[in-house]
Parts: sequence; structure tokens; C-alpha cells
Amino acid sequence: MQKQEIPNKLDERFQHSNTDQDMLEKGAILQRDGTFAIAPHITGGVITDFDMLVRMADVAKKFGCQAMKVTSSQRIALVGIKKEDIDAAWQELGMKPGAAIGLCVRSVKFCPGTTFCKRGQQDSVGLGTKLDEKFHGMTLPSKFKIGISGCPNMCMDSMMIDFGAVGMPRGFKVFVGGNGGRQPRFGQLMAEDQSPEQVEGILDKIIDHYKANAKTNERLGRFIERIGFDNFKDKTVAGLWH
Repeated sequence: MQKQEIPNKLDERFQHSNTDQDMLEKGAILQRDGTFAIAPHITGGVITDFDMLVRMADVAKKFGCQAMKVTSSQRIALVGIKKEDIDAAWQELGMKPGAAIGLCVRSVKFCPGTTFCKRGQQDSVGLGTKLDEKFHGMTLPSKFKIGISGCPNMCMDSMMIDFGAVGMPRGFKVFVGGNGGRQPRFGQLMAEDQSPEQVEGILDKIIDHYKANAKTNERLGRFIERIGFDNFKDKTVAGLWH
């Protein structure tokens, strides 16, 4: 079996700073005790292959993990793997790493939407899955998170994330530039009543402009503040509705 690696090749302009700590190319995150955590990618946290859970548990037992942790990015992290066991653990899992570290699209979170949830107003699973396949792991100037919510309850923190879409009766609302952390920021409304295809088109334009013009380690929200929201809209989506 081939070694599993983060998808989407790294852009040499944007490099993770912890060169001898986290192991970006292996999706391994350094822990307090010197061991590592790895988090296999689970698209949207939706599991239909139940044997995968058994395999993850078997790997955790075999390599002496301290815990399996359900993460906020809809993954299950195996915590407490020794450095010399990382490659073997990935080989036995047979799964690609989730982009949990580095300057890249970290996660595409989505709720059950109209696929499962009685409150769903739009197909967040379909849209989220498509965006995950296209963007997960893509190298960008800073970490970048995407949250797709199927209704106004916004279970996926769509206004507190770099790019968020919220299902409404007539389509999706799109928010940009949100983030948590030490300087939290609400996302700003970019568009309303958008189809899934239109949401994808907006994200395409935003990522292209952000990747070409932002500074290294500059989150999308700070980039928008630097150039101005109206200017940002003009440079990204001004022609999409004409």
C-alpha cells in the first residue's frame, strides 16, 4: 500500500513554521509528551463504512494510543502514537490524513442538511462533499476553514469561519472572513439566494484572489480588512451576477 499523504501539493510560498515539531507531510501533530496525534480525513464526519471505525480502533490498540478524540473538524484523532510508528499506522489505516495543520484548507465542515435533518432547508451534505473533494488540503497563505450549514441554526459556525454558507428557503447565504482565536471576527455577508453551483463559483473566485494577493499567515478576514470589503467584492465576485 502506498504511503498516505496530505492531498493537494504544497505551494512553496506558504510553508508551515514548525519544521521540527508537527510533521505536516504525514498529518502528525506533536503532543505534550513527545508522541503524535494523527487524524484520518472523514468527509463531513459522515461514516457509512462502519468497518472503518473497527479498523481505527484496532490501530489505536496496536500502537498503544492513549485516546481516540472526536475533533471539532469532524474527524477522529488517534492520540499518542510514537514517531517511529506513524508510517505504519497510516499504512494499516489505509486512509488519507486530514489537513489538521499547516497553511491550507483545514476542514470543510457540514451538517446533515436535507439529507437527514428535519430542519434542513438546503443540501449541505451535497455541497459540502463537493467542496471537500475540491479544496481540502489546498495550500493557501494561512489556514482556511469552510462551514456549510443547511439551515439558519448555523450548526457549522458559518459566520465564525473563513467561508460559510447557510441554507435558507431560496438558497444559500454566503459569509466570508470569519474566524475564532484571539481576535475573533464575524464573517460578512457576501451574497444571498445562491445555488450550490453559485456558492462553489464564489469560493473559486475568493480563493484565487486570496492566494494571489494575501500575505503569508494573513487570515482571510484580516486580508479583507486590509484591502476593504467593497474592494474585495469588486476583485472577486463583481461580475458573477451580471
